[in-house]
Amino acid sequence: MTTTSPSSLHVVLFPFMAKGHTIPILQLARLLLSRNATVTIFTTPANHPYISTSLSTTSTSIISLPFPKNIPGVPPGVESMDKLPSLSLFFPFASSTELMQPDFEKAIQSLKTPVTFMITDGFFGWTLESANKFNIPRLVCYGMSNFAITVIGVVYYNKHLFEGKSEKDLVTVPEFPWLTVTRDEFDDVFNGCDSDRPYAKWIVDNVLATSKSYGLVTNSFSELEPVFVEHWNSKLGPKSWSVGPFCLSHTEFLSSKKPSWMVWLDKKLQLGSPVLYVAFGSQSEISQDQIDEIKIGLEKSEVSFLWVMRSIENRVHPTLDDGFEERVKEKGIVVREWVNQREILEHEIVKGFVSHCGWNSVLESICAGVPILAWPLSAEQPLNAKFVVDEIKIGVRVETCDGSVNGFVKGESLEKKLKELMEGEKGREVRKKVAEISRTAAKVVEEGGSSWQSLNELIDELQNKSVTS
Repeated sequence: MTTTSPSSLHVVLFPFMAKGHTIPILQLARLLLSRNATVTIFTTPANHPYISTSLSTTSTSIISLPFPKNIPGVPPGVESMDKLPSLSLFFPFASSTELMQPDFEKAIQSLKTPVTFMITDGFFGWTLESANKFNIPRLVCYGMSNFAITVIGVVYYNKHLFEGKSEKDLVTVPEFPWLTVTRDEFDDVFNGCDSDRPYAKWIVDNVLATSKSYGLVTNSFSELEPVFVEHWNSKLGPKSWSVGPFCLSHTEFLSSKKPSWMVWLDKKLQLGSPVLYVAFGSQSEISQDQIDEIKIGLEKSEVSFLWVMRSIENRVHPTLDDGFEERVKEKGIVVREWVNQREILEHEIVKGFVSHCGWNSVLESICAGVPILAWPLSAEQPLNAKFVVDEIKIGVRVETCDGSVNGFVKGESLEKKLKELMEGEKGREVRKKVAEISRTAAKVVEEGGSSWQSLNELIDELQNKSVTS
């Protein structure tokens, strides 16, 4: 095993200010610490407490940089996507981070130990210039799968594929003849990329910065998506180092007192009543009409369920005020507080997951051996859903009314799919498949496993580079 003295390996991490981006970086920090690295994380004052608490048992250094003020539409003091009044503010929020560059560079300059390499979020393309200024290799973390970045890359370079096609027309992906996609699966990814709008320029600048960076650090493992890892590394690049699942870097759960939802799951276990977990991530915006249909589907299916419906500060939220919770209290509960998702998925009575297919959620489900009912909502989630259902076959998919990727789902249709996942033959098939992949995931991070080796190779390569440069 590679062992390094703390002074010889110093890694800077800079996650984007959103829980879905920050959590995997904090898990990655633990992986690096297990290799005797000195780890420095950059964040902002309002995000500092969360990071500090998450890594309180480690030697990580945390540096806060002032967050830009007076961003149009962003309330004062809001420094995280999770607290934005609307997701429509994503671009002004994300692009404003470039204003942090002078403070970031001052802080890098003041670090006592030389930096071996930095890993920064894909939305922080501007950090490449800073890295180059100090001759520090920059690696990029997008928090996406190799499948998603590869298919996006191939389609981006073959955008003529969709010429004359409707949103729902199936098109074969060059290089992967078994794979068909529709234009609406890329709407959120390429939104406005061909225009001269600032948003388009920002995306192109970030992609360009990625292409000129040293490589990607990917929260995945080569056995999960070998064809796509190979294609990215041989045809697209820069090199993707698959060193995940990051979530396996830290297995202890911090709850000293069992939360009420864990006590409820324990009761369901005693009754032998399999539970469906329902959660759509920290950023999802779901209409009241769609929430009403979810209620119908859950109630009619009669499956036991735990539904997480977190309210986000500053946002208008759908309600459940029609007696739904009282009617289903023998079968299901609605949780509005923060939950440890991984702890829920690891509970042995949880047998299915209705998920938006954010990549962190997909990996946590895989690691826990829980099959997915895929319900993608935005970003690259439609591609993750395709990967889950069609490529690795560990889930089934909701049916939308109009057949589009993120169309409306009726309660009756949801009821049918819930029963299929929890009680049907298809559910048994995907449960068996996800159990197999879960066993592989556990092995890849152990000494000698593919992700373990990949991280060692990355560290060795960059340490040698820092010695010779």
